[in-house]
Amino acid sequence: MPQVRFDALPEDARVWIFAAERALAPAEKQRLLAHVDGFIGQWAAHDMPLTAGRELRYDRFLFVAVDQRLAGPSGCSIDALVRQMQRLEQELGVELVNHAPVVFRAGDEIRRVRRDQFAALASSGEVGPETTVFDNTLTRLGEVRAGRWETPAANAWHARAFFRTAG
Repeated sequence: MPQVRFDALPEDARVWIFAAERALAPAEKQRLLAHVDGFIGQWAAHDMPLTAGRELRYDRFLFVAVDQRLAGPSGCSIDALVRQMQRLEQELGVELVNHAPVVFRAGDEIRRVRRDQFAALASSGEVGPETTVFDNTLTRLGEVRAGRWETPAANAWHARAFFRTAG
């Protein structure tokens, strides 16, 4: 199935978000997108082509989404996507698949830190419930479009993990 425009995918499309550890250089972006486009062009589940699209935001967040109405991804096809991303990690020398770090805005800068480091920043008051975080755990494209991806920590899982309040 040919790749479709990302913005043409429906709200209920299944989405995966891969966050690079740093902003990608122009040549890295070009290589990443060319490889992902090649993968999407042949991506299938149980011999059924998947209707999918991709988008790169802020030179570091890769979104891959599948329209599940015609054919949904299987465990094997999802594994194939993750393996493709792991290969790209090795080729580019940039971590893409690790979802453990917390990615957030510090002013105009996008920062990525270990969870224990973010907890320390929260304890010291350097970040708070109003800090903009990137929730890369979302699974539906509609959630991303509704503003739940780049959102104050108070509106994401980060609130429960780092900003518990009495009451």
